[in-house]
Amino acid sequence: MTSWTTDERVTRILGSYPDKRSAVMPLLYVASKEYGYTTSDAMRDVAQLTGLTGAQVQSVASFYTMYKRHGVGTYLVSVCTSISCMLRGGDDVLAAIEDESDTPDGETSDGGLFSVEHVECIGACGGAPAVQVNYELVEGVEPDQARAMCRWLRDGRPDVVLGDEMQELFGGQRSFDWGPKETEGALLPLPAFEPYGTAGEGR
Repeated sequence: MTSWTTDERVTRILGSYPDKRSAVMPLLYVASKEYGYTTSDAMRDVAQLTGLTGAQVQSVASFYTMYKRHGVGTYLVSVCTSISCMLRGGDDVLAAIEDESDTPDGETSDGGLFSVEHVECIGACGGAPAVQVNYELVEGVEPDQARAMCRWLRDGRPDVVLGDEMQELFGGQRSFDWGPKETEGALLPLPAFEPYGTAGEGR
């Protein structure tokens, strides 16, 4: 195993579950942060930490799409194309993002800045079409706003991607009132979880 496996985060996560096998998903996030994505070495480390077999860890990592099995760009742009978003123009939003970022769906841009993907429902049907950047949600996005968001990411290169900020700049109708403003966002193309080291203070 590598040095990250003795990190305080790992000890804390393992101690949070009566059965350490239950820690497989949060540990995959930490491992993905350390390796850049869910590599074979990352899965092997998680298997050793949890007492699972490599095949069991791989079955979890391959089932959930947020565990990327290959490297992605600095900004992972995910566009929902499920029925609600599709009916509200999700395909047009995806096409605008592909064009503005010069990155086809399912690929990473030449400079490694963008990865673009279409995804199934992300739970924001009332605010369709919905987009995520590094798993930070933006609702009610129109094609022109999607283009502007790509330019903002390319020109500003924010270290922290904050959903509330992007919603104000590029979003439209929300599914519901999000409540208090978030102060933390995503540091990486991983969901923002402060205990896992993947979240940081926004601007």
